[in-house]
Amino acid sequence: MGKAAKSSRKFAASGKLKQAIQSRKKHQQMQKKIQGRRGTYGKGKQQAVTEADGSEHDDDDDEKEVKGGKDAKKMTVEDFLGAEFMDDDNDAEEDEDDAGGDELDTDEDEEDVADDQSFASVDDLEDHGTSHMLELAQLAEKDPEFYKYLQENDRELLEFTTAQEGRDESDDEDDVMDGDDDGDDDDDEMGEELPILTTGILKTWQKALLEHRSLRALRKLLIAFRSAAHMNEDDQVLLWRIDNAAVYTKLVTTSLRYTPIVLAHHLPYKTLPNGKFKQPSQSAKQKTLQKLTLSYFNNLIHLIPQLTDPDTLRLALTESAKILPYVVSSRKAVKTYLKKCLELWSTGEDDVRIAAFLAIRRLASSTDDSIVDLVLKSTYLALVRACKSTTTYRLPSITLMKNSACELFCVDHGVTYPHAFGYIRQLAILLRGGMKTKTKEAYKQVYNWQYAHCVDFWALVLGRACDAHAEAERGGQESELRPLIYPLVQVSLGAIKLISNSRSYPFHLHIARSMLHLTRHTRIYVPLTPYLLPIISSTLTASGKPKSSTLRPLDMETHIRAPAQYVKTRVYAAGLVEETVFLLAEWLGSGPVHGSVAFPELIVPIIVTLRRTLKNCKELGKEAGMVKGLLERVEDCAKWIDQSRSGINFGPGKMDEVEQWEANAEIAESPLGKYLKVQRKSREKRKRMIDKANKGEDEILED
Repeated sequence: MGKAAKSSRKFAASGKLKQAIQSRKKHQQMQKKIQGRRGTYGKGKQQAVTEADGSEHDDDDDEKEVKGGKDAKKMTVEDFLGAEFMDDDNDAEEDEDDAGGDELDTDEDEEDVADDQSFASVDDLEDHGTSHMLELAQLAEKDPEFYKYLQENDRELLEFTTAQEGRDESDDEDDVMDGDDDGDDDDDEMGEELPILTTGILKTWQKALLEHRSLRALRKLLIAFRSAAHMNEDDQVLLWRIDNAAVYTKLVTTSLRYTPIVLAHHLPYKTLPNGKFKQPSQSAKQKTLQKLTLSYFNNLIHLIPQLTDPDTLRLALTESAKILPYVVSSRKAVKTYLKKCLELWSTGEDDVRIAAFLAIRRLASSTDDSIVDLVLKSTYLALVRACKSTTTYRLPSITLMKNSACELFCVDHGVTYPHAFGYIRQLAILLRGGMKTKTKEAYKQVYNWQYAHCVDFWALVLGRACDAHAEAERGGQESELRPLIYPLVQVSLGAIKLISNSRSYPFHLHIARSMLHLTRHTRIYVPLTPYLLPIISSTLTASGKPKSSTLRPLDMETHIRAPAQYVKTRVYAAGLVEETVFLLAEWLGSGPVHGSVAFPELIVPIIVTLRRTLKNCKELGKEAGMVKGLLERVEDCAKWIDQSRSGINFGPGKMDEVEQWEANAEIAESPLGKYLKVQRKSREKRKRMIDKANKGEDEILED
């Protein structure tokens, strides 16, 4: 009888041989039962039974849909915008799939890798060098001519030596190590103290990883990393004891930095020209390393919430993203990892947020469309939850989240379209409910921070995807998201018209600011004057003298509804007029309006309304001066454009020549363009002083 292989000895010593034999017998019995049923009933009856089962499942699905429709009426605006009701069916299907998978194959489930496994089979991958030398020796005897050809043309193949050849002779140390790894030793062995991990051991592993890309050293390193991840947990089987903080940090950083390098050496994966990655090809080595890699990835996910050092946390996020091509097949691990990254993206520091977002974007680079859909949906839900309340301190982080999520949604317009369509439709449904019922609760579902930020987010996405310069770079090809501009504008303008009292004006300005961004980037004309001019007119021509107060000026960026004490006060009126005049000037200075050859005709209703407002204004002299200054600049700009177009020799019907003239018009040098430069510079300076004052620095705000 020949000598048993090393892996067989390790497996027999682990005590799991009996369990494996029982599971195989159970599987064989199940296969016999299935074959017996097929022989008894035949394929026809089995198909009929399957169809009957399918019809029952269909009936159950119909009942679930009816129940879901009834429960949808009871959802709050947060639940509706979050679209959590869309997760129920998917979760149910996943639970059924998981249950079916467990029944068929409970021992070989790659997603449920036990943490006390030794992964000793990984070491056998490095024994291929010896077998390779034997094959070459046999080749020299059987086919000497081909062997001579290899000597002349492929010398490196004949000089191949295994990196671990000298280490195979020292099995005593490995046997002790593997015996500890198995976690199923006798009671007297369990009572012994665990070995202490030292810097010397780590250096030995590092040398083997760097010089030879050793899988045996990688296995030992990741087993030690598992001990570090579960170091303070009583219910875990630990194989190393770490007494030094420096050793702990060195172990974590070594595992994070070296693991992707070794895996890329043994299991290379492809990166497509569009930036997406493909999983490594199926092979015996890939199947052997799959469980080890997945175990390391799960331990890393468990360790991330425990890290307090920002540098180590950023390193963990950056290096974990490099492991994704090897674990993307495990949907359970991907969901857990995505959840942790979204938590850090929503609550961490700016550097950590960016690192978490880069990891999320790396996950969205998978060629699996279901994973991309999961990433987009989860990212949007995390953004909606983070936007529930907005303050001066949270606004920068929310802005960072919106800008980064916008980049993620603009990677693939075709995949983004169903999500954008569904979520914009949800905004429309909430608006329709408020317009029909006209109750206080229905109005609250529209006039809230989540609704305002959602409108602004989709304006950012559509503005970036349908940008005029971006489409020109694509050869004039329109984005697949362009048809969604019209419904978003309709929903936004309808939300402004829902409530028209003075306390709701800050919300109107938020929506108008989002539409202005969309107009500026897509060069699509959005009529904002019917919604901005009433704010100026009602504020300047209000009946009664404004009340003087000692209240601070209301920050329009962090309020969507004015407090009751600000109503009819001079400080509130001044803030409204200043912000509305600036937005009106920005809209008039945008490309579709200011760059139009018909600008002098477009501003006629605006000039008439502003003049009438100034004539009826009696109390607010300073605020009326702001309006008068804008009116003068607009009239000067109309004369400037009228003078510029006086020399043209084409009519309005020749659109090609009209577009050419508008493209060549230098609107930045017009009177209105110079006015906007001064206003922007003044506002930026004031904003910097306010930020310094909020941080406690000595800054005096001038009136």
